[in-house]
Amino acid sequence: MDDVVLVDDRSKDNTVEVARNLGIQHIIIHDRNKGYGGNQKSCYDKALELGADIVVMLHPDYQYTPKLIPSMCHLIASGLYPVVLGSRILGKGALNGGMPVYKYIFNRFLTLTENILINQKLSEYHTGYRAFSAEVLRQIKYGLNNDDFVFDNEMLSQIFMKGFEIAEITCPTKYFEEASSINFSRSMKYGWGVLRVSVIHRLHAWGIWKSKLY
Repeated sequence: MDDVVLVDDRSKDNTVEVARNLGIQHIIIHDRNKGYGGNQKSCYDKALELGADIVVMLHPDYQYTPKLIPSMCHLIASGLYPVVLGSRILGKGALNGGMPVYKYIFNRFLTLTENILINQKLSEYHTGYRAFSAEVLRQIKYGLNNDDFVFDNEMLSQIFMKGFEIAEITCPTKYFEEASSINFSRSMKYGWGVLRVSVIHRLHAWGIWKSKLY
């Protein structure tokens, strides 16, 4: 299917021009910044509307190589897995690629906690490289998720709650000064949000407290 590009109000003029010059037919323009999660909601809605079978989310900060997209899509198209994550943690790609040590430790701590509470075994929950089958997107309530960065973790929680399996593929990563990254205060807010999602997942799974996310 054709490519889809989303532009928010901060950069729409230049980005729209670039997208049109590239021949991209479907351009979504937000009249205001809807946030990280809000942007994904718009893109997933549009992809499903256009009849996509597989949808790939890749952070546009050049930290992840797009060369893994065919392999990730193949795992879904062949029916092996409905969701595939590009993991920075499998192998030594994260530290070799320049991930700051404090971010690596933060990632490992949050992932360990999530695996315990959600009862899964992912190498990381925080990658910006994800591929989904359309079936998965149609069955989870991603439209109810937070519009900030914790959106990603809520999606994975919903996916696991629905009983879908998730595969991971090793992804080389590179960190550099120009690449986008959230600051320390946003990182702390994100971390608390991740822990909250994991606790809600466990309480819902036990039937103690039902969440509308599921």
